[in-house]
Amino acid sequence: MEDQQFDVTRKFVRVTGERDGGLVEFEFSVGEPELAAELIMPRAAFAAFCADNRVTLLEAASARPEGDFAWNLHDATHQRFR
Repeated sequence: MEDQQFDVTRKFVRVTGERDGGLVEFEFSVGEPELAAELIMPRAAFAAFCADNRVTLLEAASARPEGDFAWNLHDATHQRFR
């Protein structure tokens, strides 16, 4: 088995939406894209955040896998869960 190290230098962003007033909703991950924090900030701050952190942009949220645990807080505000 290959020994994999958690690499804190790898940073990822996945845009999940945009709101009126130029706010960008996105997920930010460090090390592994599967575990993310959801953030929202103005477009200019988002661009600076991405540049400062040298992020890798991931595919749109619609490309995420499906299943019982494949949801985020944004989804929870727009649909009812079982």
